[in-house]
Amino acid sequence: MKWVSKDIETYLTAKEYVDTAVIPLYSVSLGNEMLQSASSAEFITLLTNYLERQFTGRLLLVPPFTYLKNDNPEGIILQLKKWEDNIEKNEFKHIFYITSESDWKMYENQLSGSLIWLPALPLEHLSDSQKVSMIESQVKQLLSLFTQKWHENL
Repeated sequence: MKWVSKDIETYLTAKEYVDTAVIPLYSVSLGNEMLQSASSAEFITLLTNYLERQFTGRLLLVPPFTYLKNDNPEGIILQLKKWEDNIEKNEFKHIFYITSESDWKMYENQLSGSLIWLPALPLEHLSDSQKVSMIESQVKQLLSLFTQKWHENL
C-alpha cells in the first residue's frame, strides 16, 4: 500500500494484515553530485513502487526519508530513529530501509529495521521497458529476502 488516501483507508480497515513498513532513504546533493543524487532517488523510487505492487496488502510504502548528503550523520540517524520508533509503536513488526547510499552500511547496526543497500542502476538512458526489466530483476532478488525476514519472526 502506498502513502495515498485510498490505500491508507484500506490499510486502516485491514491493518492487522499489514505488518511491514518500507522506508526509502534518499540523500539530496546539489552541485556536482546533483545528477547522481537524482539518479539514485529515481532508481529507489521505481524499485520501491514495484516492490509495493508485489506485496500489496502486506506492506506499507511510507514517504521517503530524505536528508542532505552533507548533513551530520548522527543527526540524520537520530531523525530516522524517530521515524522508526513511531512506526514500531504503530504495530509494524518489520521495517525495511531501502537505499543506494553505501554510507548507510556503517550505521545499520543502530537501526532495528533491516537495511537493504543496492547500488543505483543508471536508468536515464534506458527505455521504459528496459527500466521495468531491470527493476523486475532487482525485485525478484528482494522477494526472497523479505520472505526470509518474515519467516524468522513467526
